[in-house]
Amino acid sequence: MPDNEMDPAASTQMFRAFVAEDRPAAPGEPVRRSTPPVLLIAGVVIAVIVVAVAVLIAVS
Repeated sequence: MPDNEMDPAASTQMFRAFVAEDRPAAPGEPVRRSTPPVLLIAGVVIAVIVVAVAVLIAVS
């Protein structure tokens, strides 16, 4: 009698191995770099300043 049942644990292990695999980018594909935290924080600060200035102009 053939064993037709799928083992969900095996599928999960294969998926985790696939995700953890460190694959280099293809030659024509640009390398994706994450945004440095300093730039992200600076962007948030600038956005808050712009909103504050807009509120001050709208109130006065």
